[in-house]
Amino acid sequence: MTPHHVLFLCTGNSARSIIAEALLNDRGQGRFQAYSAGSHPKGEVHPLAIKVLEQNRVPTAALRSKSWNEFATAGAPPIEFIFTVCDHAAQETCPVWPGHPMTAHWGLADPAAAEGSPEDRERAFVRVFQELEARIKSLVSLPLETLDAITLRERLNAIGATTPHP
Repeated sequence: MTPHHVLFLCTGNSARSIIAEALLNDRGQGRFQAYSAGSHPKGEVHPLAIKVLEQNRVPTAALRSKSWNEFATAGAPPIEFIFTVCDHAAQETCPVWPGHPMTAHWGLADPAAAEGSPEDRERAFVRVFQELEARIKSLVSLPLETLDAITLRERLNAIGATTPHP
């Protein structure tokens, strides 16, 4: 079975989309191949994203901050699903992907923008990890092959509408 190709998009591609990519590749049971990218990538993965992933035994070796241009060229993997993880509430501009992949918005507050003590900032990354882990668990449990497009779109949007942990 060919895996479903999934792209997680954000602006900076240093935290949320990176965590989502790593989680889906780890938890996806071989059914998914996840990637992440940004419209304006930071060029490096946030160290706290790596720390939280490693603390949860999620592989990080292949992670890197990259431009979404890599996925818009000839020879790029055919993307079937795109999830934006930017936070509209914080007035972030989410990238828009051209073409026809199925899309959903899974907005989360940017942990890289968290302020406070080092512990407060790390807690922000842990919260994002936990929320993405719950959403990815829901995605992985979907019977993708048996859902019609309308139902699938509704389910993907519903996953993104779940309330983040306080």
